[in-house]
Amino acid sequence: MNNTPQLHRHLPSDEIDLFELFHAIWQRKKRVLACTALAGLLGVGYTVLTPAVYQVSSVLLPAAINELDALNRSEVYTLPPEDALAKVGAQLDSYEARLNFFKANPALFEPFQRPGQNLEQGFEEFNRNAFSLMLPDPKKPDPLGQFVRLEMNYPQGIDGVAILNGFIDYAINLQREQVGADLKVIVNNRLNELQGKIEAARANYEAAKASKIALLLERDKVSRAQLHDELTALRLQMKIARTNRLAELDEAISIARAIGIKTPTTPSAMGAVASRSAGQIMRTEVTNQQIPLYFMGTDVLEAERRALQQRTNDDFTSARVAEIGKELRMLEVNRDVEVLNNRKDEDLFLQDVERLRTEASRLRALNIDMSTLKLVTVDRQGQEPLKPIKPRKALIIALCLVVGLMVGTLAALIGHFVQIRRENGPFSMGSDPRLPVR
Repeated sequence: MNNTPQLHRHLPSDEIDLFELFHAIWQRKKRVLACTALAGLLGVGYTVLTPAVYQVSSVLLPAAINELDALNRSEVYTLPPEDALAKVGAQLDSYEARLNFFKANPALFEPFQRPGQNLEQGFEEFNRNAFSLMLPDPKKPDPLGQFVRLEMNYPQGIDGVAILNGFIDYAINLQREQVGADLKVIVNNRLNELQGKIEAARANYEAAKASKIALLLERDKVSRAQLHDELTALRLQMKIARTNRLAELDEAISIARAIGIKTPTTPSAMGAVASRSAGQIMRTEVTNQQIPLYFMGTDVLEAERRALQQRTNDDFTSARVAEIGKELRMLEVNRDVEVLNNRKDEDLFLQDVERLRTEASRLRALNIDMSTLKLVTVDRQGQEPLKPIKPRKALIIALCLVVGLMVGTLAALIGHFVQIRRENGPFSMGSDPRLPVR
């Protein structure tokens, strides 16, 4: 019973006395300072042993419109400045472009080559963490416009500025060569297309010419055949007419002999001879009837018959025969066909090809100097950094000191509570002090 007041005097309370805690930490200030100093030394050692990492960056902007004017005015290859910047950005982000630059500049990347690694392995280690390409978010347009930012982190002892600027120039030249190659292919394809159209026009012309010649010759052939048929029919007609005339002459001669007409006479003259009178009488004969042929007399009729029998050709008796001969003579040579066959430069007669030839001449005359083509504007080239970005010595040492201080304070508090537990004897901090000890 006499120990009860003593027990109550050392019983713990549920309330935390901050002053008592601060006093306990102050009593163990050497431990706290030792932990803080140890952590600070560890931070200093980390910053000293960790290799410095530097960062260099460059910003690319779209080229001015006038820089791409010659290319865009060619009407063959259209490349707005924003598209040119995107193409260069794609080259900068291309694994193949980076690997080719790595292979083309072994002196710059020699520090990245470790023993036992091949070229691709060394490049893979470099490419994994070295470059960082930043593009504007298409969903959130940048008020300053389009841009491409390329950053490179590199350890001390590496010429990062030369690598970054050299790679940017390499990517721009690579894209410039690609644009030149694309332009050349497009121009060649256009020229081949135009040449194909010209060849098609030439083939159409040849076909039309051959068709026209064939039509002209066929028309002449038909005309000659018709004229020959007409001439044959006309000669047959004249022969029949001559035969009929001979038959008429034979009949008229027999009549004239029968009535004794030897020389040409008329019916009225024969009547006058039959009825002679003393006086002189003048007679006039008016008739609308044709005088029979036998009144010509046998002498005339026989002479005409002999002439007809001796005739071998009746062509002179018809003017149409001479006309047919003239037409046949003119059909012997078709001057239209002769002119068509004697054309020297037939391309001059091709239809609707002047526009194609003009376009082909314009494409052949294209002379765009791709070496001076400016695809992008390098707004800021990589510059030698003033200080490394890693490690941040001040921040690391400050964090280590803060952590050391916290660890030292925690250790001091733990020591304080352990001491209190020892002073309280068998009572635990969480037990009920009013219970008797058994």
